[in-house]
Amino acid sequence: MADLFDEYPPGQAWDEMLDPRTGPRSAYRQVHAALAEMTAGEVQARADALARTYLTQGVTFDFAGEERPFPLDVVPRVIASDEWDQVAPGVAQRVKALEAFLADVYGQQRAVADGVIPRSVIVSSTHFHRAARGIQPPNGVRVHVSGIDLVRDALDGWRVLEDNVRVPSGVSYVLSNRRAMAQTFPELFAALRIRPVADYPRRLFAALVAAAPQGVDDPTVVVLTPGVFNSAYFEHSLLARTMGVELVEGRDLFCAGGRVWMRTTQGRRRVDVIYRRVDDDFLDPVAFRSDSLLGSPGLMTCARNGTVTIANAVGNGVADDKLVYTYVPDMIRYYLGEEPILKNVDTWRLEDPGALEEVLDRLDELVVKPVDGSGGKGLVVGPKASKAELDALRTRLQDDPRGWIAQPVVQLSTIPTLIDDRLRPRHTDLRPFAVNNGDDVYVLPGGLTRVALPEGQLVVNSSQGGGSKDTWVLGGSRSFPVQRPTERPQSVPVDSAVPIDANPNDMRAQVMQQQQQTGVATC
Repeated sequence: MADLFDEYPPGQAWDEMLDPRTGPRSAYRQVHAALAEMTAGEVQARADALARTYLTQGVTFDFAGEERPFPLDVVPRVIASDEWDQVAPGVAQRVKALEAFLADVYGQQRAVADGVIPRSVIVSSTHFHRAARGIQPPNGVRVHVSGIDLVRDALDGWRVLEDNVRVPSGVSYVLSNRRAMAQTFPELFAALRIRPVADYPRRLFAALVAAAPQGVDDPTVVVLTPGVFNSAYFEHSLLARTMGVELVEGRDLFCAGGRVWMRTTQGRRRVDVIYRRVDDDFLDPVAFRSDSLLGSPGLMTCARNGTVTIANAVGNGVADDKLVYTYVPDMIRYYLGEEPILKNVDTWRLEDPGALEEVLDRLDELVVKPVDGSGGKGLVVGPKASKAELDALRTRLQDDPRGWIAQPVVQLSTIPTLIDDRLRPRHTDLRPFAVNNGDDVYVLPGGLTRVALPEGQLVVNSSQGGGSKDTWVLGGSRSFPVQRPTERPQSVPVDSAVPIDANPNDMRAQVMQQQQQTGVATC
């Protein structure tokens, strides 16, 4: 163990495994003891076995346009049972509030009338779609799947960094990480009571079946992917396979007679629920981008008619807007009548002239983010930015204050990570995934722990060079009831059938480009 932890630096951030005064924390004691019995070479050998497993299975991600095996660190994150029993209800509470907010946004907008959130914040959001106004999901669920990003601050407190309720990705790595780690450290899985994650595909499938249109007893569910050139294609194919449903592209679907159909070798087959991994803009060329080659014309008409359910619902991205994020604590109080269990990171709304002035004076101290950014793109960490970068940022903030938020630099907690045959502290966050079936919100025990591999790096996204850790939650599990709607929506007339043509060969380059663009709620 001296080899692995040789000169392990204490660092400024809170370390989840090691207390600099008392040693390993209680949740990590058995993991720490197992590592103590290994040499650096033995740990590295297990790390190499993990990498080979992922390379063989094709568990990859897109990094600067290049497909690479997804980096999985050999040291897991361990979360004690009592701690998770505070995190999971907080995630479920947030999902319920966002669900109520989206129903309100595309319905009566009571929160606007009551002064909870300004109408201007909603309608100016890039992902607010008027085409989704008035569409009522059959079981009232719009957020079937969510990924709520959490960080730990210096005081060992969990805070919400951002919400992902549009097209959240990364759960395939949770499932793959667990299988790989169970093979790499079987002795620890035998010794510890680790909550399983393998039930996720069944939970997801049950939620999609529960969302089927009225009167459909045996619904056909499909996973809609942009295609093989999308960075999350591995996840799309894995989820389709583990749920036992068809993986389709837009060209495999067509609308006729007011319904959505799938082309098969036995003829057409009705589709009732579409778990789409295609962004709104590319989903239906009639309703959104007319140049889209990834969706299927007429999907929105069928969704409005109530003959197909699109999961997650179109228009959910307004809740991912980082300015809207600042209002979520107020939403929890307004819609649920509860105090937030999980706090937001302190955030400046730059639309407020006073806040903008303060941020401009402190740019070199803060983190500034575009409100519609994802994957760490566009983010500027003030203390690490050059004067030229800060000057350019200052101009952008003054020109478009609605497009940005600012936050203090949060010293994300660290976990020992294998770096060049030694364990070194590296910053992490956590993305728990939640599934809403209309009756309860199930929070997958653990989620995706992302780790920033370069020393001192605070951006953990895989698209920025980050890796992951398997997340072990100790103890039992639970889910959280929600109020189920008492009435189903009434159907409205559907437009006539819209035909779809196969993509011509000379559009191959355009198809590839669009496949790479969509699905931007990346991990």
